[in-house]
Amino acid sequence: MPPPDHRPELIRPADASWLLLRFTRRQVLSASVVGMVVSALGPLACARTIQGPCRLTPPQTEGPFYPVDDQLDEDSDLTFMTGHPGRAEGDVIYVTGQVQDTQCRPVTGARVEIWQASARGRYRHPSDRRNPVPLDPNFQGWGDAVTDPAGRYVFKTVHPGQYPAGPGWTRPSHVHLKVSVPGVHELVTQMYFAGDPYLERDRIFRAIPPAEQDSVVVRPETPGPEFGTDATVYRFNLTVR
Repeated sequence: MPPPDHRPELIRPADASWLLLRFTRRQVLSASVVGMVVSALGPLACARTIQGPCRLTPPQTEGPFYPVDDQLDEDSDLTFMTGHPGRAEGDVIYVTGQVQDTQCRPVTGARVEIWQASARGRYRHPSDRRNPVPLDPNFQGWGDAVTDPAGRYVFKTVHPGQYPAGPGWTRPSHVHLKVSVPGVHELVTQMYFAGDPYLERDRIFRAIPPAEQDSVVVRPETPGPEFGTDATVYRFNLTVR
């Protein structure tokens, strides 16, 4: 675990009893962020619930880079790794949101996983070893969280890099997500960033029906003090069947 002076400190929660994660230090810190964000946006979340049915999040390919090796760190902070003193390269971002069903009801206890390329565009995966981009030794590459009673989750990571996927095809920056919970269909999808120059030409993104494409594109939000001034927040709500 990195020395304390290498890790940006987040505000600690007064009561983290709602947290359904394994209680590592980083997960408790992440939990404090979830509570503060949703407290600030509580009225907005309630308003959406009242509005009526929520549209299913479009499923997308899992891709070739879902982790196959055992993960040393099974938490929601991808910017640090146990035993590594440094922070991952790149701009720090928070990916947060709510898992809900088609009636806009929060899904409690859903397991949310994310995996992505590093800031330079390389995955921590054996299938990406031929990538000439150097591996970031401090980037976890995969994260794991469990939603609280309000269906909330949060990850701390870095803005993923773009990378060539084939002749004439560069994948835009994106984050893979998988949601699984007993009694609910598993959802695998991808999250994209508005304004990416490669987005509109991406074959996987274009396979999504045009009317649903905007639901997987996120835009930056101004971070509150609990996130730190050097981070950007992206909200990605996930609707499962």
